[in-house]
Amino acid sequence: MGKLTATAVKQTKASSKNAKLSDGGGLYLLVTKGGGKYWRYDYRFAGKRKTLAIGTYPDVTLLNARKRHQSAREDVANDLDPSAAKKAESNQAQAVATFQYVGEEWFAQKMADKSDNYKKRASSLLIKDIYPVIGALPICNVTPLKLLEAFKKIEQRGAIEMAHRAKQLTSLIFRYAIITGRTQNDPSAALNGALKSRTKKHHAAVTSPKELKNLLIAIDNYHGTAVVRYALQISPLLFQRPGEIRHMEWEEVNWSEKRWEIPESKMKMRSEHIVPLSKQTLSILRDVEMITGGGRYVFPSARGGSRPISENAVRTALRTIGYSNEEMTPHGFRATARTILDEVLNFRVDYIEHQLAHAVKDPTGRAYNRTSFLPQRKKMMQKWADYLDQLRK
Repeated sequence: MGKLTATAVKQTKASSKNAKLSDGGGLYLLVTKGGGKYWRYDYRFAGKRKTLAIGTYPDVTLLNARKRHQSAREDVANDLDPSAAKKAESNQAQAVATFQYVGEEWFAQKMADKSDNYKKRASSLLIKDIYPVIGALPICNVTPLKLLEAFKKIEQRGAIEMAHRAKQLTSLIFRYAIITGRTQNDPSAALNGALKSRTKKHHAAVTSPKELKNLLIAIDNYHGTAVVRYALQISPLLFQRPGEIRHMEWEEVNWSEKRWEIPESKMKMRSEHIVPLSKQTLSILRDVEMITGGGRYVFPSARGGSRPISENAVRTALRTIGYSNEEMTPHGFRATARTILDEVLNFRVDYIEHQLAHAVKDPTGRAYNRTSFLPQRKKMMQKWADYLDQLRK
């Protein structure tokens, strides 16, 4: 019986140096300083010490790691080298794994929880622009030059932003291919700076107290569905990214500490984030809980609780109350809070930036952790909610 538990594996965090968590029999979980978790098996074969890479957590669970470990131990007992067998399997897999084959496999496994619109855009980009150029090539043979050919064809029709999205999308597929043993590198990484620069787009937002007052009154007069109404009402209070708000889950709401704890997997900066909840925000959440508290998402889709409201739900609500896309967007609530907290309420910029989950570093150049300035940010979020109430009056 192993020494590790599924809970211990999940909750183990990175430290200042690499750590090995033994499960017995040579099997262990390697936790790197960067937060990666890798299953490894140390064994001896033909008088030499060797290490077998079993997989990456959470793609390979503790249970599956133990099964693979047991199989490898049986190979050693039968005078077979599991590392050599894995290499042979990898070479065979690489021979048949074209970019399109791996891309479709990645899409099926990694895109299941994405919105319909996001999946549709990604699928269209792959089918129309990427697969025709590199889809038939073995993924391990795709070169940066061949990849650039696909991106340049997109650029040539003026779709600069789409070319950058294609680069991001193919990078995800190559990284998936690396961890599944189909290739050794991501050729898109060699193309940094090779595409034309994006045109910086600023999200429309109201940034004066008078404009914000009118917006808040209009929000209070919105008469759409209850879930969308609450999502619209809570957006200025939280001022987090729209995708983070609509994917908010009940298990992330820490009622006792009065805060929303967003896991790193949902954050753009891939770092856990804490949002202190004001009295006004908690009141809205209590109201929503009476409607959706039995499900996963705080703001579930009307089509079913297995997914959140669509990315256009709050945007459409803003259109309904009279705000065009050039006047206010869901993302614009962040700019509204950023401007007024700084220029009107005179809060420190580093408090604001940290609450916006922007990359903020201390004087030594190190990134602050998720609890930095938490007492100050808690006061700021309550002051912000009180200020919004005052504007309405």
